[in-house]
Amino acid sequence: MPSSVVLVHGLRTSATMWRTQVAALEAAGHEAIAIDLPGHGARMGERFTLAGAVEAIGDAVGAARHPVLLCGFSLGGYTSIHYAGLAGRPIVGLLAASCGTRPYRVVLDSWRVAARVIHRFPDRGLALNNWAVRLAVRDPELAADVIVGGVALEVMDDALQELRQLRPVASLARITQPIWLVNGTLDHFRLEERRYLAAAPDARLIHVPGATHMVSLTRPREFTRILLDAVDSTAA
Repeated sequence: MPSSVVLVHGLRTSATMWRTQVAALEAAGHEAIAIDLPGHGARMGERFTLAGAVEAIGDAVGAARHPVLLCGFSLGGYTSIHYAGLAGRPIVGLLAASCGTRPYRVVLDSWRVAARVIHRFPDRGLALNNWAVRLAVRDPELAADVIVGGVALEVMDDALQELRQLRPVASLARITQPIWLVNGTLDHFRLEERRYLAAAPDARLIHVPGATHMVSLTRPREFTRILLDAVDSTAA
């Protein structure tokens, strides 16, 4: 039975980061809907708000042709958990990757300060961002997938401020659909993954050995297999 998968990208990236997963889902007969959040990709000129992110996810879910598995990475994982934790969300499952630590205000504010310093660079930090992506994602084609949709340099302050509103543990406790929490074993964002797991009524924690924060790009085959297994599980 075909399913629809709504894919939600990370901070500063865009829908293009999901090229590998979109191709695999479509080859398996599923509908893949990779969206751009406000302030990212094709929506680069907009301001990022949490309400806007929820609306973008909801629009994609509403447009899907089949039952929806929602899949989010990092910022997309946080916003997807928040969306799914709101009442009456019409999804059959959630895969949340690389978002296993609550967004503490002191950490968010520290990142905001760092982002403001980087924005003083002549290129607003574009070269530094792209260097970091290529360092983390060793495959040149996969690194290009992250960059080609545009780098949302101006979104940092808005996004980090909006993330203060999130309470992922409380949101997970309200989600009755199956949840896959997927983290690389080398990801610095997995510190509270066990708290997440304990909060959710129906969740499983999956580690991808050797993967860093950008799990879908540093271990694409392993991540894609997990995603396809989740789709098959919810479609059964």
